[in-house]
Amino acid sequence: MREIIFDTETTGLDSRDDRIIEIGGIELRDHFPTGRTIHIFINPNGKKVHPDALAVHGITDEFLADKPVFAAVADQIMEFFDGAMWVAHNANFDMGFINAEFARLGLAPIPATSVTDTLQIARRKHPMGPNSLDALCRRYGIDNSHRQKHGALLDSELLAEVYIELIGGRQTALGLGGPEAGNSQVQRSDEVVVLRARPTPLGSRLRVEEAEAHAALVAKMGEKAIWAKYGLQQAKAEK
Repeated sequence: MREIIFDTETTGLDSRDDRIIEIGGIELRDHFPTGRTIHIFINPNGKKVHPDALAVHGITDEFLADKPVFAAVADQIMEFFDGAMWVAHNANFDMGFINAEFARLGLAPIPATSVTDTLQIARRKHPMGPNSLDALCRRYGIDNSHRQKHGALLDSELLAEVYIELIGGRQTALGLGGPEAGNSQVQRSDEVVVLRARPTPLGSRLRVEEAEAHAALVAKMGEKAIWAKYGLQQAKAEK
């Protein structure tokens, strides 16, 4: 499964009038980062950055003056996201801006079925909150000390770590039937460890007196006891 964890920064809060000025995202495959990223600053085409927004992300009108407009990078964005799930925190906000920008270019909106909102996942998992990105980083022990201001790529990287925790954490995947018969594979994000089968099975750790005590107990239960059934099957297998 391919997912893009992404974030946007904007000139303000109204997607009908304000514009995207930064988009950043990282690619996951089967919940592991592939190393592919996208990070673009965008000229808002004459729209000024609202002072309240500037206080959040620190991106100035002067910095954006020589950046490409959205129409010039739309194909690059669509190519990077093509076929993937769009994953964002408070996705309604980001997708409102994305789809508004697409609409200005006559492009179809991204359907809701292609979007995952990590805020909704967090609210279901932690109904008492708080569920901001910073709060979730604290909850899961993710270092966000370098997040002095919001930034699309940085926030995407933090959100990717949060997202993995929200859906169950970084668990190794055990794949039975490895490259050699009788082996198993433990798959991590950066390596595959092959667990080789023992050439000779370990002997029983059951002591004689324990086996005799168990047999005496089963005998008291009668012939219909389930332990008697399994004992008979084991005796046949050992012949």
